[in-house]
Amino acid sequence: MAEAEAAPPEPKPAAAEEEDDNGLAPEEEAQVEFQPVVKLDEVKTATLEEDEEVTFKMRAKLFRWESDSWEKEVKMWKERGTGDVKFLKHKESGKVRLLMRREKTMKICANFFLQPTIELKENAGSDRSWVWQCMDFSEEKEEVSVLAIRFANSENATKFKEEFEKGKTDNAAAAGAAPAEKPKAEKPKAEEPKAEEPKAEEPKAEAEKEGEPAAGADEAAAALGAVKIEGEGEAAPAAEVS
Repeated sequence: MAEAEAAPPEPKPAAAEEEDDNGLAPEEEAQVEFQPVVKLDEVKTATLEEDEEVTFKMRAKLFRWESDSWEKEVKMWKERGTGDVKFLKHKESGKVRLLMRREKTMKICANFFLQPTIELKENAGSDRSWVWQCMDFSEEKEEVSVLAIRFANSENATKFKEEFEKGKTDNAAAAGAAPAEKPKAEKPKAEEPKAEEPKAEEPKAEAEKEGEPAAGADEAAAALGAVKIEGEGEAAPAAEVS
């Protein structure tokens, strides 16, 4: 009776499974190529720094003394951006300018030549911050601005001041003029034998001839030198300028 039992069915060969229409289809890699509708050529953007060499570079935060967005008659310190401040010296003319771009966006937030008449003033209560007044071209227009810069520590601030003063001297030499501290050196007079000790108001008069801010603006900048810049990322309240 055991012999009468039917033998179990034999397994189908693998080839038979591949021919099953209801089975899973093997994965295949698509060989499709799409051509772009518009072909864009690579464009090289000039930074206008190709003819200059970097003599100083350091990370810092920049502020500008300007009117409030809502109350125009109220002025306050507003943050201009954080990034690398650089001194660039032209390879041919030898002129030095300060250039600072915001990190990530690379937008210019400070751009001006180191004129001999610019004076750095220490910010009150801080040994790592400087305040000065200059003709800034960061927004592609001539604008008298009061700027302040803050560094990570006092050592960096000291190096910045040293390079700043050196750049002023280089620009004075490139222009064929003496530094602002000795304006009478080029115009000696018989009745003024002590030309090396000019009066306090004489440098201001020459600054006006060169297109620098007038005496009233210089006095305002001197008062702003005593204004303390608030902490990181905070807008400072309006300063009282006497």
